[in-house]
Amino acid sequence: MSSAPAFFIADARGLDFLNSIATPADAPIEWIGDGAGLIDWLRQAGLAPSGELDEVAARATPGELDRVAGQARDLREWFRAFVKHHAGRPLGVEVLPELAPLNRLLERDEAYAQIAVRVDQLGHRRLAFETRRRRRSPESLLIPVGEAIARVVVEEDFTQIKACEGRKCTLMFVDRTRAHARRWCSMGVCGNRAKVAAHRKRKTAARE
Repeated sequence: MSSAPAFFIADARGLDFLNSIATPADAPIEWIGDGAGLIDWLRQAGLAPSGELDEVAARATPGELDRVAGQARDLREWFRAFVKHHAGRPLGVEVLPELAPLNRLLERDEAYAQIAVRVDQLGHRRLAFETRRRRRSPESLLIPVGEAIARVVVEEDFTQIKACEGRKCTLMFVDRTRAHARRWCSMGVCGNRAKVAAHRKRKTAARE
């Protein structure tokens, strides 16, 4: 598990899940290497309330969370293969059979609705209709990840899902720029590296 903050640069949590293992420089970084890493990544991603994550972690038997983290990594690589195969072109209904593993995960959900008190942005308490989950097992931690993936599938334009053009970078994102010209995970990282490399190349060419 990495102690560094996770990357959330994709503009879609389902793609951020793919970026939970990344090679932004020379060495790969894994955020879901074990159960503690999975809990921490879900917390950073905001995909489950911290209190629920703490309860699941406290109830889990030794090795359970690590096993679920392994399932999360398998899910991640399944979705990576799906995205790489379909990115760059419209996604049609003909892909439904390919999504069977995701639908099998989602049908395990134990969601229920409640009326509760929520504090709005102005600090006012009001009644709200909320969806909650019974997290009876560590495997339930995969459900919000599956939902985030499903939202990418049904809501995002796959023609604008891209991989960073950095030489060794593996990060992916949705290009939401007006001209759809985004090339880098971050201009401050891979974008600057590309500028420096291009500048050096020009200087070398000028001396020859």
